[in-house]
Amino acid sequence: MDKKALREETERLVREAMERKALVVKQGNTRIEAKCGKCGVANRVSAERGVRRASFTCKECGLKQETL
Repeated sequence: MDKKALREETERLVREAMERKALVVKQGNTRIEAKCGKCGVANRVSAERGVRRASFTCKECGLKQETL
């Protein structure tokens, strides 16, 4: 099967599942991988839907900053 056929098959299966009410699609918070500007440690930040910049405190050095 080519990509177009696979995509159509996937869309059909999702449509059928949603019609049966077996599949519920929810939108939740976004998880952002941010790097500390001071110590460089990776931090996982949870942001509300639609927010581009989220405030966080580094888990290693405690510096308060915002994601880019």
